[in-house]
Amino acid sequence: MIETESKFDPTARSSAGAIGLMQLTPGTAKGIAEATNGSRFRLSDLTDPDINVRYGAWYLEHLVQKYRDEKLALAAYNAGEQNVDSWRAAHEGIQFAETRAYVAKVEQLKTIYRRTYPKQLGY
Repeated sequence: MIETESKFDPTARSSAGAIGLMQLTPGTAKGIAEATNGSRFRLSDLTDPDINVRYGAWYLEHLVQKYRDEKLALAAYNAGEQNVDSWRAAHEGIQFAETRAYVAKVEQLKTIYRRTYPKQLGY
């Protein structure tokens, strides 16, 4: 996921305002900090790889638990929960081509990493 989000650049910034390795917006990160009883959130936290990955991993796990589907969780990470919720309510699939491509790329990279690093990843 990090490769797709930021190409491993901890200083990456998107046009949507997402920051860091896992491309979190300040609003999302602040919500994660509050939900996990974190200390005072600072914008600079998002360029700290350790904090950024912890927040991103927590958020992804939250999405997996909410949607009970890895592809929907990835779609929500990319396009937002509101979009995925509206697609589900309308019984539609992922409506954004960019998000469909994002999910496919993350899934493809997951397969590559599992084949390349099976022992390190516990496979």
